[in-house]
Amino acid sequence: MVRVVILLFALASGGLAAWLAIAGQASDAPAAIISKPVQQVSFQEVLVADRDIARGSSLDETNIRWQSWPEDAMTAVLISRSSRPDALKDLAGSVVSSGFVAGEPIRDEKLGKPGSGYLAVLLPSGKRAVAVRITAENTAGGFILPNDRVDVVHTTSKPGAGEGDMESVSRTILTNVRVLAVDQTASESDTGTTVVGKTATLEVDPHQVEIVTASEHSGILSLALRAAADDDEKPAVVQENNRTVRVFRAGHTELVQVPKFSG
Repeated sequence: MVRVVILLFALASGGLAAWLAIAGQASDAPAAIISKPVQQVSFQEVLVADRDIARGSSLDETNIRWQSWPEDAMTAVLISRSSRPDALKDLAGSVVSSGFVAGEPIRDEKLGKPGSGYLAVLLPSGKRAVAVRITAENTAGGFILPNDRVDVVHTTSKPGAGEGDMESVSRTILTNVRVLAVDQTASESDTGTTVVGKTATLEVDPHQVEIVTASEHSGILSLALRAAADDDEKPAVVQENNRTVRVFRAGHTELVQVPKFSG
């Protein structure tokens, strides 16, 4: 009887050992890898800047190109090859009113029509361009460049304390005005340092045109360069009252309405 019990115990132990061995081998087997299907991404070709394009530059086939663009990122403002296959040719000569960086999609809203007036393209709606005479001395030594912001200072003479004495009086008449161009240059020089010219074209509103024109008749206008950090400040006009002055020019006398600035 004892032998039978021992035999049964041995058989049970052997069966248990065999089962454990088989289970261990099964657990060592690598888990099955379930791969997910790769989502296919569709592309279209859109027109982009091939390099940085400065404001005031013209588009041509050397600075724009077609580039693949994810179809799910397409918007109505992008120029696609499927909808406008001749865009490279059609947009040649368009003036850039706001610069592009390399790889940025070209958009019609930042372009002027080919053949349109160069400076008119750069002017926002409701603005005017007025030119003033300048020298290196009255433009921060020639360091004022197109697209800089300036204050316009009016200097005139008035009788001094002594008999026959004259003294100069300067007033800031406009603040935070954008320079559109220096002479016929509407972009920075190649070195980005100075542009010395005889005229500076300023972006002003219709009322400011009158102020600048009248002030130039009665004195000297100077441009004071503003810091780039101050560009967000709203342009302002110093409070004024008109006065009539007599101007002698080439043997003739003219009566000119000139702003009389306070403050």
